[in-house]
Amino acid sequence: MGVMSGLGNLLPRRWRKGVAVVPVVRLSGTIGAVTPLRPGLSLAGVARTLDRAFAVKNASAVALAINSPGGSPVQSRLIYARIRQLAAEKKLPVLVFAEDVAASGGYMIACAGDEIFCDPSSILGSIGVVGGSFGFQELIRKIGIERRIYTAGALKATLDPFLPENPDDVARLKAIQREIHATFIALVKQSRGARLKGSDEVLFTGEYWAGETAVALGLADGIGDLRSVLKGRYGDKVLTPLIAPPAGMLSGLLGRKSGAGTAALRDGVAGLPDGLISSLEERAMWAKFGL
Repeated sequence: MGVMSGLGNLLPRRWRKGVAVVPVVRLSGTIGAVTPLRPGLSLAGVARTLDRAFAVKNASAVALAINSPGGSPVQSRLIYARIRQLAAEKKLPVLVFAEDVAASGGYMIACAGDEIFCDPSSILGSIGVVGGSFGFQELIRKIGIERRIYTAGALKATLDPFLPENPDDVARLKAIQREIHATFIALVKQSRGARLKGSDEVLFTGEYWAGETAVALGLADGIGDLRSVLKGRYGDKVLTPLIAPPAGMLSGLLGRKSGAGTAALRDGVAGLPDGLISSLEERAMWAKFGL
């Protein structure tokens, strides 16, 4: 008996009987493309990490730590769908922990959790759709620049920032936004179900709330941090290995092996104005929630 006990101590802790394992995946940042050299969260970027987390042997659950102000609705839904697919395949519960913010697309991903926990000061919600642009037509007129644009297709130049705003273009954009918003609302209702306590007129206006109110509205299930909740549920010896993205992602991004790194950097420099605007937009997304 003593020999068997000694052999057991040689096994990795996560393989020993009575030790619960809950792999942790961190999903942080804006969702979708930001700049060529600084991509945001996307399914392509997180798929392998999610696969590895759900493949951990003897896992009792998978925990997701989310800190995102949102971004691309398509990438948000793709990540949500992949999490739910893996949870169903592996028959594992998913516990989500909102950190500073899980709003807009970040909240959509959070809805992939069977339960959502947050800090009292976390920001959750913003269940809506937003789009924006700039109007430069007066500026280019003042500095003597003439806009020339050629299209095949009457609506190909819709919402061109160098042309005066067309009410018909705005109406078409808002119709698309309403369609995307309806998809978002349906996803939240499907995921949260009877736990939602507020009316549609409260929950789905794009408003956001701090943790306690989010729990009261049914957008989250409780107040708690990852370590405390998992210890309370699975015991003090619970193991929470962080499943990090595969090594070498930056090298692959720069194309080091193919010699494309120089071209990528050159393109990045050439795109500095676009990169600056993207960075400002990303900063504005975080600033919206006081971060």
